[in-house]
Amino acid sequence: MHLRFPQYWLFACLLLLAACYNSDKAAKGYFYYNEASGIASLDPAFAKNQSVMWPIHQLYNTLVEPDSALHLVPSLAKGWNVSEDRTTYTFYLRNDVFFHDDSCFPGGRGRKMTAQDVVFSLQRLRQPGTASPGAWIFNNKVDSLTGFTAIDDTTFQLQLLRPYQPILGILSMQYCSIVPREAVEKYGAGFRRHPVGSGPFRLGSWQEGQALVLHRNEHYWEKDQQGKALPYLEGIRISFAVSKATEFLLFRQGKLHFINDLDPSFKDEVLSKKGVLRKEWMGKVALQTHPYLNIEYLGFLVDTTNPLLRNNPVRQRAFRRAINMGFNREQMILYLRNSLGIPAQSGFVPAGLPSFDSTQVKGYRYNPVAARKLLQEAGFGSNNPVPIVNLLTIPIYADMADYIARQLEEIGIRVEVEVVQKSLLLELTSTSRALFFRGSWIADYPDAENYLSVFYSRNPAPPNYTRYHNPRFDALFEKALAETNDSLRYALYRQADQLVMEDAPVVPLWYDKVVRLVQPGVAGFQPNALNMLELRRVYFTGSSNKN
Repeated sequence: MHLRFPQYWLFACLLLLAACYNSDKAAKGYFYYNEASGIASLDPAFAKNQSVMWPIHQLYNTLVEPDSALHLVPSLAKGWNVSEDRTTYTFYLRNDVFFHDDSCFPGGRGRKMTAQDVVFSLQRLRQPGTASPGAWIFNNKVDSLTGFTAIDDTTFQLQLLRPYQPILGILSMQYCSIVPREAVEKYGAGFRRHPVGSGPFRLGSWQEGQALVLHRNEHYWEKDQQGKALPYLEGIRISFAVSKATEFLLFRQGKLHFINDLDPSFKDEVLSKKGVLRKEWMGKVALQTHPYLNIEYLGFLVDTTNPLLRNNPVRQRAFRRAINMGFNREQMILYLRNSLGIPAQSGFVPAGLPSFDSTQVKGYRYNPVAARKLLQEAGFGSNNPVPIVNLLTIPIYADMADYIARQLEEIGIRVEVEVVQKSLLLELTSTSRALFFRGSWIADYPDAENYLSVFYSRNPAPPNYTRYHNPRFDALFEKALAETNDSLRYALYRQADQLVMEDAPVVPLWYDKVVRLVQPGVAGFQPNALNMLELRRVYFTGSSNKN
């Protein structure tokens, strides 16, 4: 028997919780947000998910960083050059960057960053003792002996094993944030909660599970176009309410400056089916949407040597193509996601990347007539019906799977949706025991190589969960990695993406969007395709933070 808790009691409890949660007035000049999933570490070597990457981005810097258009621009490195054979990158570092004041330094004063810090930070990632989930990023790319060298205090050199054009994107990842040796050696495992970087904000206090406070770095090196020191904010305060209902209530009460990725429980209250604010919310909050480098998809195991595929229809390309044509992506996004996403009718590489071109890469659109013809081509018909196919998904995407299953049934494909926990699905896909499964891929850095690597036959699972293997694709992929001309490299990426679409080891569903609700009076807060939390230029209108 299920007990139904009266809705008004739930609302009353949430009001009480919110009142207890933050009864004081917001500190002037501080930006407030909530992190429902908690923050596991403030050590950039463990920046493997968004909840960690956001505060890391405030505390540290990398050699290069993506701008709002995802072009890689100088940060700690003010410039660089590349050798003729494209294997040696020489970076010229800024001479005015200081680490945060901390007791790990003599006298507690932060010292100047040097090329030796870059070498230490990148080598640390690869050391087994660090146990970083980002240890893989330089595998088979950087020379293990002479890969990182400090030529002098302001010159750092990186040596590749072979040309690899996306290396700058790798260096822009939060894993590659620059840290001082003194802090790592002083705090050891405690470095996870005692960060020392060179970023725009420094650690104030951290009560795990309660609140994290970052203060403005008074000695930060970066300035705006008018020569005023960044950041404008006095600091950042992060709360850890695990309930999305509480988070939404805190936002409504003005105790959070924004919320990211509106919870499905509230999207119909706030947004119309067309993805715009409902009338009662207009003027009260700002809605920000922007392409997000994430694709949601369904995957097929296509390794025909696997015994599980012996009599399964997913081994046939025509059957996989029929599934791609057998449901309406546009209606799915409209009704189930309030238009928060772009129907994935091009390739696997999502909108938002410079190489994306829907006119050059053709995916699939809803076409039940063509889908039925493909099923006939695969040998299925009234005398030979399609056997039931299991689709594995996780709870939050069960409604999507049910929608797709209902539409596929209309063309003669019977799909049985099996909902499992995320950890089990990852285990099944990593060990080639899932024939048809839900997946997603979020960019680690702004280059299509990040997505196409999912299909490179030399890659294990992850990322190649489908076990896709096509020598033509591999050749295009390898040629693209060595190509130094961006236009030519993008053309190769698109050719490889089109080949994947023709072979159909995946069913692209939608290209994601960053969706934020923002309080009035928050200025300079711009979304980006990596959904990185960028606060250096944020200020509050009517305040003196910027002026």
